[in-house]
Amino acid sequence: MKKNLLLFVTILFSSGILLSQERYLDPVFNNVKIDRAVTYGINATILLQKIVGQAIPQPLVMDVYSPEGDTRTDRPLVLYFHTGNFLPYPQNMSVSGTRTDSSVVEICTRLAKMGYVVASCDYRLGWDPTNTSKDFRVFTLINAAYRGIQDARTAIRYFKKSVAESNNPFGIDSSKIVLWGQGTGGYVSVNCSALDNYIKIPTASEGKFLISIGGNVVPMIIPAIHGDIYGTSVGIVPPELAPILQLPAGDTLCYPNHVGYNSDFNLAVNMGGAIADTGWLDPGQKPVISIHTTNDPFAPYVEGIVLVPVTPPLEVVKVQGSYLIQKLSNEYGNNNFSTQAQLFKDVHTQAANALNDGYEGLYPILRANRFDSSPWDFWASTNINDTIGRKTNPDMSPEKARLFIDTIIAYTAPRACLALGLNCDLGRYTGTKNLDPASVGLEIVPNPAQDVIHISTYSDFPIESAYVMDINGKCFRTIEKVNSNQLTINRSNLNSGMYIIKLQFEKGEAYSKVIFK
Repeated sequence: MKKNLLLFVTILFSSGILLSQERYLDPVFNNVKIDRAVTYGINATILLQKIVGQAIPQPLVMDVYSPEGDTRTDRPLVLYFHTGNFLPYPQNMSVSGTRTDSSVVEICTRLAKMGYVVASCDYRLGWDPTNTSKDFRVFTLINAAYRGIQDARTAIRYFKKSVAESNNPFGIDSSKIVLWGQGTGGYVSVNCSALDNYIKIPTASEGKFLISIGGNVVPMIIPAIHGDIYGTSVGIVPPELAPILQLPAGDTLCYPNHVGYNSDFNLAVNMGGAIADTGWLDPGQKPVISIHTTNDPFAPYVEGIVLVPVTPPLEVVKVQGSYLIQKLSNEYGNNNFSTQAQLFKDVHTQAANALNDGYEGLYPILRANRFDSSPWDFWASTNINDTIGRKTNPDMSPEKARLFIDTIIAYTAPRACLALGLNCDLGRYTGTKNLDPASVGLEIVPNPAQDVIHISTYSDFPIESAYVMDINGKCFRTIEKVNSNQLTINRSNLNSGMYIIKLQFEKGEAYSKVIFK
């Protein structure tokens, strides 16, 4: 008997599973496997335009991290996008800009050890930040960001295609996908969530994405030229714009990839970055988690002009940062993790809530030095841009960066569990045990409902109390001392829409959505 028990324990530890920790919240695996330089698509880059005189095909590659020894094939997927100013390293005069940046590797490795599959994705680069024309600076930047959005969606479709056509080689659940962006990559991840209709570009506030060409005002992005917002259509340079774009007529600016698969995902995370226009945010869009230094001089925390850091600084375009992103995401009810997260009592939630004006999903970071805008960054002292980097991260060290990464992951992980429906035990955050609705036999019928709902649970899970809340956590009704496995709730004066039913049991609590027509 002792021999069998010892063998069982040995097998558990040799597989990399740590018994006392919870998947998706803790590092439950010891080691990570990395598939390097996996090609997820091919698309047109203008990065070598001045050398070769045209856009040329570029492989889009990624490094895929997965927990070593894990046999599950339904793992959630994180697509991670590095920073770098949409310019190549080291010419971008930054210490970062590759899919193997130190902080990127650190975060991807940690997430993989928590049970996720994580892809660190390259994306197309190139714009003209020092052009003497402000309109042309805006034109080239919005095009760079647009290509980043296309590439992120291409990566999503690559994985969905791999599940459908290649026997799911990465062992993922393609219905549970996170876009996670750092710095410039934060622009990519959060704008993927917001830019869900092309018409938002030409109708953006202040006409900031329109440009005058030959006496005509036209959008800076045109699908026939640049491809659609998903990167699934061909983009061709027309003769009349060839001289302005400095490309030959008929040149291809977008190659379709993985057409026929959708680009849907479940959650966006941005560390820094900004949204091109708050008018792009609408009710019903994907939830967002934002981490941002409050005095970031490069990507505004609230709202501001993107500046090229030369002397004197060159203005580009007004954008909106994490504060306004989360303000609207909360007001629109998009953060579907907010109801339960508002019950969190952990130290990271308390620290964020002390600064975020009640906007769940927003973690503001205070730094005394305004140029310390990405305190999670670290790099080797041999980095060619080390001297420049230390001006924007003056007390850089791996130890400092990892402390901030600890906080970022601790704040994000439980919210990702909720947004992805991973059924994590979040009792450590709420002080109570979060019960899987299926484990208590929770049924709500009818759903959607017109006037009344009937709730039932297993006999050994009698309901103690019930709460009807909206998706922002506002409680409309409290029903105490139920002490039964059956409960009927009348709609009464509740408006049409989605609500959250919270049920309290002796052993914890469970949640379910209900819709009143």
